[in-house]
Amino acid sequence: MLSAKSLFQEILDDDESFRLFCSIAASGEAQGGWENARIAALVPESERELARKIARHGADEDKHGRIFNALIRKRGLEPVPVPPETDYTMLLEKHGIGLAHDKLRSERPLTVRDIVTYLAHSRVTEQRASEQMELLRKHFADHPDVGRAVKVISNDENNHLAYCHEELLRFAHAGHGRAIQKTLRECALAEIRIYRDVSLAVMAHMGRVLGWPKARSAVLAAVIHAVYAWERFAGWRRMVSLEMPQRRNALGGPAAPAPEYA
Repeated sequence: MLSAKSLFQEILDDDESFRLFCSIAASGEAQGGWENARIAALVPESERELARKIARHGADEDKHGRIFNALIRKRGLEPVPVPPETDYTMLLEKHGIGLAHDKLRSERPLTVRDIVTYLAHSRVTEQRASEQMELLRKHFADHPDVGRAVKVISNDENNHLAYCHEELLRFAHAGHGRAIQKTLRECALAEIRIYRDVSLAVMAHMGRVLGWPKARSAVLAAVIHAVYAWERFAGWRRMVSLEMPQRRNALGGPAAPAPEYA
């Protein structure tokens, strides 16, 4: 029976598919770490307290990249180059979601509007990350190889999502509500399209590595398109709502350590 658990178990059991999966994940997390570190360095003086939380966000993402690379090397493997059509983070930036890398490479301070844009983008993408890690946690929290990593990353992604909600609500109360809602909607609609395209590309690569028959690949592609259709119709709305999280000041303390791998 085709299910999320059986699909990931198949990817996990094969060395080549596992290192491709982890290489893609590690690359995206490392890119997110760089972006957050640059944003933290360029935060306007009026938001220096927020800069510490953004830096913590970046440190978490960088840690996740190291965890995925450690999982690869634990099997005696090396990371592989990431196919560009599977690079979710870079495709988001290419399509104008979030802050342009040219802006982040400069030394000019960001504006408050830039920070609002960054937080809105993060609120959308962290929703996706939180949901994906919750799914993996549901099925693989007790797995001897990846269980500890899944739990650490899942907790971090939930913290990131909580922090985005709390900070966006703060900015909304300061008068940025209309800009926040506009940016959230634009980001959500773009993200679901890019996520569909990346999912199709990743499954195509996995199918070739694992030797899936055409019928199975076709079924998976149909499922991805069906998910996109639902998200385009109504599912995107879960990415744009804002509510005060139970986890207050989620990034105000020290980062959780990464698991140790022999």
